[in-house]
Amino acid sequence: MSVPETQPTALVLTALPLEYAAVRAHVENREELVHRDGTRVEQGQLPGTSWQVALAELGMGAERAAALTAQLINWLRPQTVFFVGVAGSLKDDVGIGDVVVGTQVYEIHGGKQTPEGFLVRPKALPGSHALEQAARSAVRDMPDVRAHFLPIATGDVVLADAESEIVRFIRGNYNDAGAIEMEGSGAAHAAHLNGGVDTLVIRGISDRADAGKERADASGSQKLAAAQAALVTVAVLHKHRPREGSTDSEERPHRRREGGSTYSGDHIDFRGGTFYGPVTGKTDGRR
Repeated sequence: MSVPETQPTALVLTALPLEYAAVRAHVENREELVHRDGTRVEQGQLPGTSWQVALAELGMGAERAAALTAQLINWLRPQTVFFVGVAGSLKDDVGIGDVVVGTQVYEIHGGKQTPEGFLVRPKALPGSHALEQAARSAVRDMPDVRAHFLPIATGDVVLADAESEIVRFIRGNYNDAGAIEMEGSGAAHAAHLNGGVDTLVIRGISDRADAGKERADASGSQKLAAAQAALVTVAVLHKHRPREGSTDSEERPHRRREGGSTYSGDHIDFRGGTFYGPVTGKTDGRR
């Protein structure tokens, strides 16, 4: 069950076989890895990048997505996590075949039922700023992709009635959401709680969450939507550069590191170092 660590890993999660197939088409030199608990991923190279992509098909539902995302993060130690697939549109100007990049993800079922009615307790997690910026940059050069940067609602429900009570609830409490799907919040919470891994939900629109859903699906809209979401995900990985070294080395301007000491200007950091003999220097009066 050993996992190669020679390249940075991007974990790409899907729920459905056609979503998996859309991403898989972009990944070369794939090999299957099996976790000791049975979860399987295919890991391969994304051409033209230094990323290796670990691709998993998790099945439907936010709870399942959360549990398996946590397992895969702890196993594969990815730098980035994407949930990629299809969704229903919640806005008139977000059409079939469009792509919604989740600026944040809402978990829509949280709240408290009282005699006065249901009191919403919104739960939301933002998408990774760095990945969102890479997506905004990437889609500028993708004339065949119509992208929207909007919140995405997650609920364990398949919407096929635009006038239903749940749709009115979403529009009343999450009115800026551009799409609804079933797994994004679970994956986002798992990534947040397991090291704060950069995470982005990318969804292609396959229907309008109304009575026309079955007709849209039958026309091939799911395959189109999955392909568009996969294209944007790949474009993001072409733009987003993997981290090199630790967070400490990225955020603090160091000159060089020797024997546990850090040199920066005329200051010496003694933490973690072992020194023999005298050290010449000066103090600045601070403790």
